[in-house]
Amino acid sequence: MRQIFLDTETTGLYHAQGHRVIEVAAVEVVNRRLTKQHFHYYLNPDREIDQGAQEVHGISLEFLQDKPRFADIANDLIAFIADAELIMHNAPFDVGFLNCEFGLIEQRPVESIVAKVTDTLKMAKEMRPGQRNSLDALCKHYGIDNSRRTLHGALLDAELLADVYMAMTRGQDSLMMDIEKPRNAQHDFAAQLATPLQIKLANEAEISAHREYLAGLSKSGNCVWNNLEPKNAAE
Repeated sequence: MRQIFLDTETTGLYHAQGHRVIEVAAVEVVNRRLTKQHFHYYLNPDREIDQGAQEVHGISLEFLQDKPRFADIANDLIAFIADAELIMHNAPFDVGFLNCEFGLIEQRPVESIVAKVTDTLKMAKEMRPGQRNSLDALCKHYGIDNSRRTLHGALLDAELLADVYMAMTRGQDSLMMDIEKPRNAQHDFAAQLATPLQIKLANEAEISAHREYLAGLSKSGNCVWNNLEPKNAAE
């Protein structure tokens, strides 16, 4: 399945309070490899940015004045994520904001556009209960270089998230191969049982050599094989 790793930056924490998306970025992965396809826009929110939010992502309203609105890029975003597995860190946050933006322009919600929504934060909490599972913490845990992440940025975070996800799910392919092996081994064994056994009888020279060998054994003591010889001969 085609996978899309997506991240957003916003004017604040709560879309229900009228906050908006000001940056959206997504990168494409096919067969567990990043392709060169990505989606990235800064957006004019037509509202102020909370001071706390700006300290996190460093995006100013002045910088966004000449950028497109969400409505301008919505169709391109839908085309990019359509029918893919959409993977986000703290998916309810990003999906909530995207659905709010789509709702404002009467577009259908994210869940009806993509094939599946995956939350890597939920995955991390299940794999590492009681530990810090922020993107930075996961990068440190898996040895992923996040030194460029001095501020939150949607495109860099989406790329880092792809690396983190690959590390979190490493070994799944080999696990599936291990699951298949017993089934294949059983099939091969059944096929062997169905194949007629080849029986090769000893020739006269081999029989004579065998008897000479038994005679040599008899000189050193009682040879049980000689007791079997008459029966074998009769058969």
